[in-house]
Amino acid sequence: MTTATTAKRPAAPAPATPAGRHTRPHKARTRVAVITGLVAFTVYSVAPVWWLVVAATKSQSDLYTTNALWFAEFRLWDNLRGLFTYQDGIFLTWMGNTLLYGLAGTAGMTLVSVACGYGLAMYRFRGRGVMMGAIIGSFLVPGALLTIPSFLLYTDLRLIDTPWAIIVPSFFNAFSVYLAKVYAEGAIPPELLEAARIDGAGEYRIFFLIGARLMSTGAATIFLLGFVGSWNSFFGPLVYLRDQYKWPVMLGLYSWLKVKVDNSTDLTGLVVVGSIISLIPMVALMISLQRYWRSGITLGSLK
Repeated sequence: MTTATTAKRPAAPAPATPAGRHTRPHKARTRVAVITGLVAFTVYSVAPVWWLVVAATKSQSDLYTTNALWFAEFRLWDNLRGLFTYQDGIFLTWMGNTLLYGLAGTAGMTLVSVACGYGLAMYRFRGRGVMMGAIIGSFLVPGALLTIPSFLLYTDLRLIDTPWAIIVPSFFNAFSVYLAKVYAEGAIPPELLEAARIDGAGEYRIFFLIGARLMSTGAATIFLLGFVGSWNSFFGPLVYLRDQYKWPVMLGLYSWLKVKVDNSTDLTGLVVVGSIISLIPMVALMISLQRYWRSGITLGSLK
């Protein structure tokens, strides 16, 4: 008895769909969404600066009666002359104070933060985890909560109404320590430090000649963030400083706005021009520190 076996025919393959037919519209929509978001963010970021630039060129009357986003009669030089001569040029004093507080305080904070971050990243010691937990936990403490204890402490130390009341507290920043620690873990190979110890180098020499140099990009970032925060500081100088000749520029410009409320004298034009001038040091610092970020990116690609 023979049974006929019939071979099964393979099913015909489904017609192939071009792979790019469905992905191209998706990529196009994604690209449009990204570009739209970037344009919106750019407009949101640039619009206030554009308003400042336009307003700085107007007279006091044109500031309120003309289009806020376009130019009128060009009075920039008159506004600058009035800014630098009002109250015997106190604006220049405020700018000098802000530069002093920003450079001195931020330089000390950068050194302290880089050293602490390097130590936490490169050394193993008892209590290291507890210390890191305390540093991270300090992020949750509002700065305003420490105002009264700090004021009482500075009063006992006779630091009130002195530049040290602004400079010394700037040395200590928990977030900068954490940032330096994270950067040191990725930028410094432990084997390099061990090789330096075998060659007879001490710990301080290793830190300044190897660790600090490898952390230059992170240190530049810490310095920039600290300088911007110090430059824009307002609450601390308002509480700790009494003499107007010791004020930073932000507190000084605020006092000019307050004059309008107290004495019916409108200094809005001077405040606008002063705000433009106060941006120049931060822009210059950003441009001067670009080489550190560029060298850090290049070093990372070489690794």
